[in-house]
Formats: sequence, C-alpha cells, structure tokens
Amino acid sequence: MFDVIKGDLEQLEERLIEAVSSPEDELVTEVGTHLVTSGGKRIRPALCLLAAHGGPAFSLAHTLPLAAALELIHTASLVHDDVIDKADTRRGAPTANAKWDNKIAILSGDYIFARAFRLVAENDYGDHVANRLAQLVGNLSVGEIIQDKQMYKAARDEADYYARIQKKTADFLEICCELGALVGGMDAAAAEKLAEYGHSIGMAFQITDDLLDILETSEQIGKPAGNDIRQGIVTLPVLRALAVSPAREELLAIVTNPAMTDEMVARALSIVRATDGAAFAQAKAEAYLARAKEVLPEALPEEIRDACEQVADFIGQRNF
Repeated sequence: MFDVIKGDLEQLEERLIEAVSSPEDELVTEVGTHLVTSGGKRIRPALCLLAAHGGPAFSLAHTLPLAAALELIHTASLVHDDVIDKADTRRGAPTANAKWDNKIAILSGDYIFARAFRLVAENDYGDHVANRLAQLVGNLSVGEIIQDKQMYKAARDEADYYARIQKKTADFLEICCELGALVGGMDAAAAEKLAEYGHSIGMAFQITDDLLDILETSEQIGKPAGNDIRQGIVTLPVLRALAVSPAREELLAIVTNPAMTDEMVARALSIVRATDGAAFAQAKAEAYLARAKEVLPEALPEEIRDACEQVADFIGQRNF
C-alpha cells in the first residue's frame, strides 16, 4: 500500500537510526537502535509522506525530518507505555524495560522525545508545526492519564471510550496527515480534509486494535491476548458485552478485579466472544473508514488517493 513512497520509507529507516544514535554513549545508541528496528508498520510517517506528496510543493528533503520526528514521538510514547504496563514484549520483540530495566527504558524514551523535537527545531517548519506536535504529546499523556483513572472501573459510557481513543490514537494520525499536507504546500481547506481523514482512520485503527486484543492469539498480535482486560481497560467490544450479555454481571466482576487470574481473563474473553461485541465494534470501525475515504481532497493525485484508500482498507482488514 506504500509502494508510491517505498524509496522515501527506506530513507526514513536510515534517518531513524541516525537520529537515535548518540556519540556520547554506546548504550544509548544500542537501546535506541533496538527500539526503532523492532518492527512497526510506520503508519504515522507514511501518512505524513503521503499527504506531503499530495501537495504542489513536495520536497523529500524537507518532509523526511518531520516524518522521522513523528515516528520517534510514537516510539518514545510506546517505551513509556511499556514501563507503565510492565510489558515484556511488543511486536514480538523484548521491550526496553524487559531487555534492560525501567530506568534505562524511561530515560531512553525521554532521549527519543528530545531527538524528535531536535529534528523539528533544525528545520524551518514554522510555529504551527511545533505547536501541533507539543499539543500531540500533551494529548497522548492526557489520554493515558484518563485511561489510568478508568482502569478496573468499567465505565460504560461509549462517549468516554471515543474521547479516550481520540487522544490515544486519532489525534496522532490526524496531525500526521495535517502537517504532511501543509509541508507539501496544500491549502488550508485541503489540509483540513486530510486531517479529518487521519482522524477517521485513527479512530478505526484503535477500535481495530481493541478488537484484535479480543479475537486474535498472542502469537498473531505480538503481545498477550486479552491484555486490555487484564489491565482493567474496557474497550468497545467489552462495553457492548456489558450492555447485552446474559453474563454481564460476571464479566463486570472480572474486569473490575485488579487481582484477576489468567483463568478469569480467559472467561472474560469467552463472555465477550459469545456476544455481538466484536461485530458491533467492527461496524463502528467500518463507518469511520468509509468516512475517511469520503473526505479525501478531490485534488489529490490518483496514486496518492489510491494509497490513502489502501491504508483505510488495510486498517479494516489487519490481523496483527
């Protein structure tokens, strides 16, 4: 789906390794290199590059540092998430906290955040880009705080769920598309449409991610299945099950229990899978993806439009 920017993404990989390398300390370079080479779909920088390609003033040299900064911000946020979640693996590879320790992981995440903003500072993107990226990091943090406050409380308000995943994921993809469009020279109206496209696929992406946690195996998704339930995080399929399942009270007792066992997690998954929770969430994701395709600017070059539509299709069909 990213054939049109294949060469750009190859250069992105080189830029990421260069960005996390430290002339002062080998361990910093080792941790950073491990983090940026441990897989990942590169959705965020790819969206930035696609949006920039759609503009009349595209320059890879000017866009690439921004795309790299976006991926580094994402990587740093995941490092901190893994420490908070006490995660041992991500994308099938050891997390920084598992491979080294929490202190090294947290400081490495901070270092990668700093490297991301240095890339932005070294290039002439203007105040708007810097402000939007600062807003992004703030929203990521707020989203995690909201999620932490709701752990093991099983809040049943669907609107709260959408507000949380907007800050956790959709805001990020929205900003990737918006800033890419602006750096590529699109006018404000076209950039706004691409921002809505990014928001819509971001909402769908997180709903799909939550679905995978319910439906797929640990081997397929590269982390423990049912991990959200284990952490007391109520996602859309679980919300639906809490509303319609005959075993809703049993499910509620499990998801609000911080001391839940593996057997309890398995039982919760069984209850959710026995309802239409997955189908309900899938329908919501598909509605967001349909909206994403609808709002793409008419002036986009055909190959960029096709790639954007393929991204939406991938999000709807992915199983990892």
